[in-house]
Amino acid sequence: MENILETAQGYATSAFDVAFAWLINPANWSQFALLVVAYLAAVYITRKISPRLVAALTPATDSQTVLSKVRRFVLIFLPLLMPLLAFGLTAIGEQVTRSIFGSGEVIAFGKRVFLFLAVRAFVRDMLTDPMLKALGKMVLIPLAAIYALGFLDPVLAWMETTIIPLGNMSFSLLGLLRFLVVASVMFWLGRWSNDQSNALIDKQEMRPATRQLAAKAAEIAIFGAAFLIAMNIAGIPLTSLAVLTGALGVGIGFGLQKIASNFVSGVILLLEGQATVGDYVELDGGEAGTIVRMTARAAILETYDGKWIVVPNEDFIVTRVVNYSDSGSANRYSVDFSVSYDTDINRIPDIVGPAVAALDFVLDQPENPDVELDGFGDSGVDFVVEFWVNGIDDGKNKYRSHVRFAVWNALKDAGIEIPFPQRVVEIKGSLPQQPA
Repeated sequence: MENILETAQGYATSAFDVAFAWLINPANWSQFALLVVAYLAAVYITRKISPRLVAALTPATDSQTVLSKVRRFVLIFLPLLMPLLAFGLTAIGEQVTRSIFGSGEVIAFGKRVFLFLAVRAFVRDMLTDPMLKALGKMVLIPLAAIYALGFLDPVLAWMETTIIPLGNMSFSLLGLLRFLVVASVMFWLGRWSNDQSNALIDKQEMRPATRQLAAKAAEIAIFGAAFLIAMNIAGIPLTSLAVLTGALGVGIGFGLQKIASNFVSGVILLLEGQATVGDYVELDGGEAGTIVRMTARAAILETYDGKWIVVPNEDFIVTRVVNYSDSGSANRYSVDFSVSYDTDINRIPDIVGPAVAALDFVLDQPENPDVELDGFGDSGVDFVVEFWVNGIDDGKNKYRSHVRFAVWNALKDAGIEIPFPQRVVEIKGSLPQQPA
């Protein structure tokens, strides 16, 4: 126990001697004083000019000019003003102290601290994307802290010599970290570029199917290029991935046939444009609805009652599909009705036809409503009225319901009876007598 106390006392004495020597050295306390002055000056200048910079750089809320966008972009960097200003003033102070005293380690350490504060402000206040903010907290801020303490070079050297084996490949810890950082940044840039390209494509005058195909092609090209650039920057040779890509090829060939088939079918659909977003389709399997989204694997149908149906793209190629909305053409519907056998059926077309044509959603092109004699039923004479409309009778429009109302009212106003099922029962012989 006494040896431990003596050792601790020796360390304390040494530390006191070093601190005392540091305090009585004019070069050291003058550098420390310059650090304090630089920090206070940066805080004072920032408080004075920040409101003026905000007022000068803030554009009108509804302004979307190039200059307004540039001014909004510059405003994003305002949190870096104080630490970078302190960094610049400290750099000037370092030149002064080195010219006078020939040393500047203390002020150089302070300069690195101010740079660390700038990095922390950048991650905390400027990064809004969750992925980039997490990357900054886990990688950028720790590296800036290590740099501020002066240990960056030894840490990087240790990471460079630490090898991580992975099958036939091996990576240094520094290379792996560099790959993760570069891949994350490239993925973010790819996503941002993809959003910008989609916005640009949406503004172009082209068919929806062509627009979606262009967006998918741009997405594949952007993320493919981002992957290749990330691999190149990280120093990973693509030839080392031959085994991995070969295994993926075998997996696609045997286990992912349906996915590959659906992907190719999706490309064919986008190229041919026979079914695209906004079309109301009905498949052989009974699925029916409006296409609200088309992905690389499937199409999303929305029914009139709000349900979403996921239909594989292959079903649009190998089965019969009825498209009610192709090229924006009108659609024809029919409504059945019956009249009594006592009716003068020659009057029916002149009664029902004008009543249906008077409805505001019924078209006169390609033809007016047509009333046809459909057959002679058990209870009455069967008719059908055919009419054209723009749109789909999907439960929201209720075209056929309105037409049935119009037919009912027109026949009632004309005094024509709408029959209901009747049966005539003939009993042969006398009825059995009930016992008294």
